[in-house]
Amino acid sequence: MKRFFKVIEKDSEKCSKKPKENENEEEKKQDENEEEATKKEPLKFMTWNANSLLLRVKNNWSEFSNFITTFDPDVIAIQEVRMPAASSSSSNSKSAPKNQAEVKDDTNAAREEKRILMRALSNPPFGNYHVWWSLAESKYAGTALFVKKCFKPKSVVFNLDKIASKHEPDGRVILVEFETLRLLNTYVPNNGWKEEPNSFQRRRKWDKRILEFVNQNSDKPLIWCGDLNVSHEEIDVSQPEFFSTAKLNGYVPPNKEDYGQPGFTLAERARFGTILREGKLVDAYRFLHKDKDMEQGFSWSGNPIGRYRGKRMRIDYFIVSEKIKEKIAACEMHGKGIELQGFYGSDHCPVTLELSPSSNPQNEDPI
Repeated sequence: MKRFFKVIEKDSEKCSKKPKENENEEEKKQDENEEEATKKEPLKFMTWNANSLLLRVKNNWSEFSNFITTFDPDVIAIQEVRMPAASSSSSNSKSAPKNQAEVKDDTNAAREEKRILMRALSNPPFGNYHVWWSLAESKYAGTALFVKKCFKPKSVVFNLDKIASKHEPDGRVILVEFETLRLLNTYVPNNGWKEEPNSFQRRRKWDKRILEFVNQNSDKPLIWCGDLNVSHEEIDVSQPEFFSTAKLNGYVPPNKEDYGQPGFTLAERARFGTILREGKLVDAYRFLHKDKDMEQGFSWSGNPIGRYRGKRMRIDYFIVSEKIKEKIAACEMHGKGIELQGFYGSDHCPVTLELSPSSNPQNEDPI
């Protein structure tokens, strides 16, 4: 299903505009323009599980940079950054508390890795964004959020409880609030294969907290994006039978609803459905794309070598509040095929969302 709106250009053009020749004549308007920018809301979004941002910088950055330049998102949400957090004190002890908002640089190797990463992010098009980090203690998990500098968030926090100084374990959450909406970037814990504290039990607790979050924060529209580690329906996996019967080393969970591939168990899918229903949320991709797309309808693809070759899942999402679903202009996955074209070295492909401008009917073309 295709929805037609006027092309979304104005805000992005303001973000990336070149300095004017007669800059002095514009000085009087500068404060006005900055104030106006704070009132503008982002309309173009991208989410991507990079599966190590440093590896992508070293091996795939030119192609990915071209993609960003072409799509020109206002907000970029990254998961699996896999850069370790800095120490929050001068101590180099492994037990020292971490500053999860900063990249580690207390060893020669860490400083070099940070230098490589930051140099890449200072070049176009990424130099046009403000970046926030929420990192794990080691090269594991972690999230990042890039927001064009012309957009001025009201707040940025790193936990579901909205506590200013707190980060979630492993840096799994960045929550940014704009004037009229919130955006939640999450790297959801994998369900795992077993009835253990770091597997099924951890995921149940996470899903319970997300449900509480969406129910308690309904005063503004929400855009929830990231690697949500769940395929909601059979249409969201390439081979439902394979995924529903998958086992690890022959282990059979005690409860039937926990059988199968992590991300496609009946228990996870049911809880995800409850979150959408009670939170009055809509899956933006499925809102526009009703049919199964075996070529370009999945965001994760198994290794092209081995038993997961050709096995694909849609586990990366944009979930939006029902109250803004009619603003969804486009939501696309940008990888295709079993050879991971458009994945830029990751096992996940970028997913994008475009919204139409707010609530002025004259800005919309007739359908």
